[in-house]
Order: sequence, then structure tokens, then C-alpha cells
Amino acid sequence: MDIEKNSFENSLLLQHGGNIEKEAKRLGIKINSLIDASASLVPFSLPLSLKYCLLKALYGIETKHYPTRNHSFLKEAIAAYHKVKPAMVLPGNGASELITWAARDAAASGTSILPSPGFSDYKRALRCWNGQYLQSPLPMTWSSTFPQVFPLEPSSNVIWITNPHNPTGQCWSRDSLEKLVKTQCLVICDEAFLPLVPNGDQESLIPLVEHYPNIIVLRSLTKLFSIAGLRLGYAISSQKRLQQWQEWRDPWPLNGLAIVLGTKIMTKQKILNKRIKKVQDWVRQEGSWLQSNLTNLTGIIAHPSATNFQLIESKRSLRHFREKLAFNGILLRDCRSFQGLGENWLRISLQSKENNRRILHTMHQFSRYIS
Repeated sequence: MDIEKNSFENSLLLQHGGNIEKEAKRLGIKINSLIDASASLVPFSLPLSLKYCLLKALYGIETKHYPTRNHSFLKEAIAAYHKVKPAMVLPGNGASELITWAARDAAASGTSILPSPGFSDYKRALRCWNGQYLQSPLPMTWSSTFPQVFPLEPSSNVIWITNPHNPTGQCWSRDSLEKLVKTQCLVICDEAFLPLVPNGDQESLIPLVEHYPNIIVLRSLTKLFSIAGLRLGYAISSQKRLQQWQEWRDPWPLNGLAIVLGTKIMTKQKILNKRIKKVQDWVRQEGSWLQSNLTNLTGIIAHPSATNFQLIESKRSLRHFREKLAFNGILLRDCRSFQGLGENWLRISLQSKENNRRILHTMHQFSRYIS
């Protein structure tokens, strides 16, 4: 493995799913006519009680005054849910802000190992601090049985883990990840999608954080509740580490609406657990349906996934195929920004039952471009 060179294509690195406004303008299609299967969000709206919470906050003091800087109520609610100390919790402006601070620690701790293909934002964050990193290729074939043993060997470096992995959808077992924790100087585990995985929390590293100060776990409420616009995530790590992050960051990283909604979600565990069950049932049913039906599509290899997105590949370029789908109102994720993938790969995010069937029907319509 060679250390990445500093030169890279910024435009490609910063590509992301969910650019629906830009795509609608490019395609000349109304936004509400598009199925955005490029961003991995759940297709369910907020429960009425949470909508009312936001509406009440909109007309209350939460938008009139500066938000609290220590987020004590939100910290306590998150800590109570995960059974950790409040000082081991730091809410953030989405997981992305926290990835940036994790990268500062990573850059100061040595060379980062980035499993490849992987989420490009880790590289973006490391470059903020001139952090060095190595790409470590993952095997690109895997079984449909989850969780799986993490395939990379332990070392003494920093390692970034996404569980479940983005973009492959593989879910790693806690036992195999704990072996890394015992040898790596720092383990950063991004669990943004883990609550969406059936029985996924059984593989979380959060129960290990109290015993291993070299773990940083990153979580997000964006995926579970489809609140990407509110930007709400949190980190769980050692008190000393998170106290340092608090001193480095902006004075008001979270807005008042996100704080109120996050506190409500984490305090009302009945609402949270009901949502988790609903989403996991959807992933189990619709994910299985999409996987089995994609295997009947000529020219496509559909890889097994434990979560709400599906990675597909072809022996031919899928760029033209993706464009045909886009002009017919279906947006799939271009995978060229994932190191190790290219134009022969696409990622499909699960949608509602109706939209999943529309996606598959449209893919069959244009299957001549891949067969």
C-alpha cells in the first residue's frame, strides 16, 4: 500500500448522494417527480409528536435565543439511552462535524488505515489536518450472512471503520472489531447506519468505550429519522477526548431546533424504539425483495447488504444506464467517488415498496444498456 499523494480530484472526492435540487435542475424535472435513491434516507416521515415538537420550538425561545453550548439535556438523554456517562457523549452538527474532529486526533496519532472502497469524507477530514492515510482494499465478494468477520488484519495504526460498511452494506461483528481495538492506537467506528440493521446494535462498539479510551464511536439520527437538513449526530468516546473537542469547536455547533428534537427523540425511548423496529422491518423485507429481484436483471451483479442500500456492479460502464434512469426520474448513486470503485458500480438506496418496484421496473426498461 502506498501513502496517498496530496494531489486528487476535489470535485470527485466531494461527490455525494442526495443532490436532488441540482439534479432536478440539470434534468429539467420537478423535484417532487424524482425518486432519490442516491441518498440513504428512510422513506418515513417524522411521527406527529416530533413534528409538533419542532413546530412548538419554532415559535418558542429555541429560535429566539442562542442555543445552549453544553447541550446538557441532550447529552444526558443520549447517555441514558446508551448506558454511558454524559461526559462520554458529544452531540454534533451531523456526523460530518464529528468526523472532522476525529480526523484531528487521527492525524496526531499516526497513519490512518482506510478500508477501500469507503466513504470519501474521511479523506476530506484528514486533509484538514494534513493527516496521512493508507488505502487498504477490502475483498469485493462476500456472503449474505451477517454479521461478518472484519477482513483486515490488526496493526498499530489508526483505523477507520464504517459499520455497516459504506458502500458495500456489510455488517461487521463486534468480536472481530474488538480484536482491532486491542492493537490499534485509535479505532474510529462510524455507526451511522447501524440502528437501521436488524439486530445491528448487538455489534456496536459503544459498550466497549468505557473500557477502551482508544475508541471513538460516531452516530447519526439523520438516517433513522430522515432529518438530514437538521444536522444531528453524536460521538461517544473518552471524557478527556471529548472535552478537548468541545474546546476546539465553534461556540454553537448545534441549532436550537436540532437540540430540542434530539432531546425529545432520545428521552422518549418508546418513540425511538418504535422507529427502530419500523425501519429494521422495512430493511429486512424490502432489502430482501430488492436483492432477490436484482439478481434477475441481466448484466447486473447485486451484492448482499445488511442495511438500506444495495451495491450493484456490471462488466460494462453504468454511466449511460444511470443517465437513462435519471431522465426517467430515478436517481442512483454514482460510485466513482468511492476509492476502488468506478463507473461499473452503482448504489441503490431502499425506498418505499411502491418506489422500489418503480425503480426495478425502470431498470428492466433500460436493461439493454447493460446486457
